Amino acid sequence: MSESPPVVLSIAGFDPSSGAGITADLKTIAAHGLFGISCITALTVQSTQGVAEVRPLPGDLVHRTLRVLLDDFYPDAVKIGMLGSREVAEAIASILAEAKLPNVVLDPVLRSSSGATLLDEQGIGSLIKRLLPLVDVITPNAEEAQVMAGVPVTTLDEMRKVAHQLHGLGARNVVVTGGHLYPPTDVLSQTTGSTEKLVGFAGKHVTTDFTHGTGCAFASALACNLALGKSLEASVGDAKEYVNQALQKAYRVGKGKGPINHLFRFDPERR
Repeated sequence: MSESPPVVLSIAGFDPSSGAGITADLKTIAAHGLFGISCITALTVQSTQGVAEVRPLPGDLVHRTLRVLLDDFYPDAVKIGMLGSREVAEAIASILAEAKLPNVVLDPVLRSSSGATLLDEQGIGSLIKRLLPLVDVITPNAEEAQVMAGVPVTTLDEMRKVAHQLHGLGARNVVVTGGHLYPPTDVLSQTTGSTEKLVGFAGKHVTTDFTHGTGCAFASALACNLALGKSLEASVGDAKEYVNQALQKAYRVGKGKGPINHLFRFDPERR
């Protein structure tokens, strides 16, 4: 019998086009050689051409699903994505407060790449007040960080400043992703006691229209690397490289903004 790999739990919405959310997370987890389990928070009606409808699941159903999973598994890392509602955010916070799970990564998904609202103001309030203090690292993009902190975030210096403000809201460690910058640069801010350590991760710009799901893939890859026992700094760097290669290896799927290639490591030319 083979040795069991680390287990990563994805808590996120369902994207039927498999570019983001649960299905993309499970592909990312598989690409890292790990075993993925999942809890759906919301159903969406969407394709590569955009989001038409969002229906969050009842909070009690999410709570029961997580409780049953955690009675059977002890995840080595957790990735939380789209919440969909305040009720779901509260259910997840309740579970995290009880279970004390390791390596919890929160990607605060507030809007889709096509502009659809995925979490209302009440849900954002619960995310900040209840979830931020319970997770190990959050991975907002510039727009999400701006909404959470209430300050403009467009430049690298503003990304550094907003990371500090997010610590003040309860976040232990923050990665502000900077895909809007040229070159794309992420900022990691780690806290140790009362000190904050800032590290920048400059990447390579990839010219492509197939960018759907980059935030989900980054957060999932980060969780996978933490589950493998890597440091937070090393995990951020490896997750960024994974997304960069997935962008380079992307191919057209659908008529709209296609997904990155989560499974590029399984491409025949790599064998």
